[in-house]
Amino acid sequence: MKRKLLVIGSGGREHAISKKLLQSPLVERVYCLPGNAGMELDNIQLVKGSETDKQFIIEFCQKKQIDWVFVGPEVPLIDGLVDYLESKGIKVFGPKKHAAIIEGSKDFSKQLMVKYEIPTANYQTFTNRECALDYLATQTLPIVIKADGLAAGKGVVIAQTMDEAKQAIDDNLLNNVFDSEEPKIVIEEFLVGKEFSLLSFVGNSFVYPMVVAKDHKAIFDGDKGPNTGGMGVYSPVPYVTDTIYQEAVSSIVYPTVEAMKAEGRDFQGILYTGLILTNDGPKVIEYNARFGDPETQVLLERLETDLVEVIESIFDDKTIEVSWKKEGFDLGVVVSAKGYPESYEKGKTLNIDTTNKKVSLFFAGVTSKNDSLVSNGGRVFMAESSGATLEEARQKVYGWLSEQPLTDFYYRTDIGK
Repeated sequence: MKRKLLVIGSGGREHAISKKLLQSPLVERVYCLPGNAGMELDNIQLVKGSETDKQFIIEFCQKKQIDWVFVGPEVPLIDGLVDYLESKGIKVFGPKKHAAIIEGSKDFSKQLMVKYEIPTANYQTFTNRECALDYLATQTLPIVIKADGLAAGKGVVIAQTMDEAKQAIDDNLLNNVFDSEEPKIVIEEFLVGKEFSLLSFVGNSFVYPMVVAKDHKAIFDGDKGPNTGGMGVYSPVPYVTDTIYQEAVSSIVYPTVEAMKAEGRDFQGILYTGLILTNDGPKVIEYNARFGDPETQVLLERLETDLVEVIESIFDDKTIEVSWKKEGFDLGVVVSAKGYPESYEKGKTLNIDTTNKKVSLFFAGVTSKNDSLVSNGGRVFMAESSGATLEEARQKVYGWLSEQPLTDFYYRTDIGK
């Protein structure tokens, strides 16, 4: 029997996941809730509903006889959607609430790393503004200030001046800009080095680390300006040698999975480790409890094993061989609304060529109006391609972008340089 699957989420990550699942000969249909209008170009069926409406999701799964569910974004994971679906007898891929805290609380993850000697930056946690300011006065610049909870990729400030650092402290602890129930921040040392993302499929008794990717968070060329959800990505990463990769897996990925087990918080799903290559080796910058966006869009293009088989091997606790492209590079550039990550306009028509074969398109902040795609979010879509070299992949993507009428939109011009 061919599977009917449901993916929860609406972004480029969920577009990539749904598209990959639909490529499997084991699959009849992929639904995405709520999805976005751009996904329909790849025959992904949209479901009108909210990713936090647990009862609606249950009823949909029962009505459509969904075989299993893939939860994409962090909010429903941290909200316990996996636990709820499982309690109703629905098979679901993703970590339970007590494991998703590894992303839901920076303070929790830092305590975990210190306790289990997983390499990371030195830090202190604060809920009191005056205590935070006193600690800040003893630190050197630049310094990193992170909101403890979820902040849609915008909760990290790398302060170059004391004024910037004080502003970040005030934004969180005085003004509560992220609307936290209990505002809390982590202040940590600034680590120098090159960053990379290492994601892993995690089952009960095995871990499949993926190939590494490099995400560009800053909005402007040269990694300048405020952080975003991610403006571009490529994989593999030339400066992450096999030796460095093996060290990251053995000193960070495996110990993290074991630490979560030791804490009674067994993790099953996608573990994202955001790493930095320092003079002392790789260290953890952050954890996510799910696929990264935009990393997913290039990583799944490099996955050769059937994604359905990988996930079902985790459900069944059976090991399989997971293989990735050995040659070439994949690179993706995110096209955003002008003004993102600050205020921006919506409703701009996308007059792009969606029938091309030069690039793969993954849609995020789009909706449909008069049979056209129009912008409906900060990050609008990604153009992705592969090449024998990183530069060839770059040229394909930027060559295509240069041919599109994108004056109402914005993208970085230096991804992969």
